[in-house]
Amino acid sequence: MNAYRRYQTGSQPSHNHPPYVSTKERHPTQPLIVIPHTLSETTGPQFTLDDLRNSSADLTKHGAGEPLGERIVVSGRVIDQDGHPVRRTLVEVWQANAAGRYLHKIDQHNAPIDPNFPGSGHMLTDDDGRYRFVTIKPGAYPWRNHHNAWRPQHIHFSLFGPAFATRIVTQMYFPGDPLLPFDPIYNCTADEEARKRLISSFDWETTIPDEALGYRFEIILRGRNATPVEE
Repeated sequence: MNAYRRYQTGSQPSHNHPPYVSTKERHPTQPLIVIPHTLSETTGPQFTLDDLRNSSADLTKHGAGEPLGERIVVSGRVIDQDGHPVRRTLVEVWQANAAGRYLHKIDQHNAPIDPNFPGSGHMLTDDDGRYRFVTIKPGAYPWRNHHNAWRPQHIHFSLFGPAFATRIVTQMYFPGDPLLPFDPIYNCTADEEARKRLISSFDWETTIPDEALGYRFEIILRGRNATPVEE
């Protein structure tokens, strides 16, 4: 998971994308300096099922009551460029609630907080590289990047891999979202086919009758079909 730069040109987000205003200040302006990794960065942390709560993969089970919004199931596989599963890797998610607000003190969006929705969860992939979360479909929200700027509905993903140095972060979007063509973060990735790999697909197989719609999101770590990630 640490081969971040084994990607085709245009298939990963640009460090400096002027429509995404904050990249002007934070993108590298000098050649990067390679710092050798220490033993702790290349060998840890290692997670086991004992480290995780049984309910951490179900974001709807953490409150005193039911969270508000449309319940969904998000699942898929974490694989390498050859289609081999990445086993027992920590997958974390975080997101806004159904009203488009994060459960975080710096989020001052004028939308209600849902006391029954924590907005985050985690789990380990199984032997086939599969993961599965039950959650609420997040709402869109304003973010003041430009005039009338709204972020599409999305879920953040973090994968830890075998060590601190191999962590990657990406975002999952939903099919048919009308805000996608106008979102500078989604459009940081120049290649259209690569951008499409950030969009989940509706999945009948994982849809729970009378309860939740299913969405599939495959995460490919390297190679020509790699999922765009945030470095």
